Amino acid sequence: MANQTVTNFLTLPVELVYRILDCESDLTLICSMRNTLTTLKLRHNPIGDVGAQFLGNALQHNTTLTTLYLSCNQIGDVGAQSLGDALQHNTSLTKLNLGHNGIGDVGAQSLGDALQHNTTLTTLDVSSNEIGDVGAQSLGDALQHNTTLTTLNLGHNRIGDVGGQSLGDALQHNTSLTKLNLGHNRIGDVGAQSLGDALQHNTTITSLYLWYNITISDLGARFLSNALQHNTTLAELHLGGNNIVHDVLHVIKELLRRNENGRKP
Repeated sequence: MANQTVTNFLTLPVELVYRILDCESDLTLICSMRNTLTTLKLRHNPIGDVGAQFLGNALQHNTTLTTLYLSCNQIGDVGAQSLGDALQHNTSLTKLNLGHNGIGDVGAQSLGDALQHNTTLTTLDVSSNEIGDVGAQSLGDALQHNTTLTTLNLGHNRIGDVGGQSLGDALQHNTSLTKLNLGHNRIGDVGAQSLGDALQHNTTITSLYLWYNITISDLGARFLSNALQHNTTLAELHLGGNNIVHDVLHVIKELLRRNENGRKP
């Protein structure tokens, strides 16, 4: 029966969206990934680190999977390390969602190391993962070298000014990232200043989310506003839920509108 199940998976359509069932073994999952799967959705399954290690091993050899959803799976730093190791070799995966797990700084470091070598991943979601400044620094270091990632979601983590500074430094050199989500973190005016400095040089990022960092005040918002005087590519800057007065937000809104109008044919 098990062999028959594997055979059936291997003949499924290329655009298959596969949801793992409790009755399927790890061998079935790995074999089904081997030749045909392009999208694998495993959200809300307690696969944990052990399951992530199985998937990491499979990804080392897989050449067809392009999208992998692993949110809400109780994956920690050990599982993230296995997936990071896989990303250093895998050449097909373009989207990885690890949101709502617990990879922490150690797991983020593993993914950061992987991104220094990976040349295919374009979207990485590590929101709600207890990532702090150390993890953000590793991802920032990676962004200084990576040339393919376009979307990075770091929302709902524990990133403060130090992490914000590292990401700001990265954006001064990165030429591929277009969307960065840092909402619901602990970034203050110092981090906002670093991001503002980056925006004066960066010409690719179009969307930056900084809502609900709470400690960004008028001072931090003015750093961002001053940056927009020189930046003509940013179209979205989300600052809701911070301690910023309306007048500063109005100036930012007008500058973003200028950028948006400039993008229209």
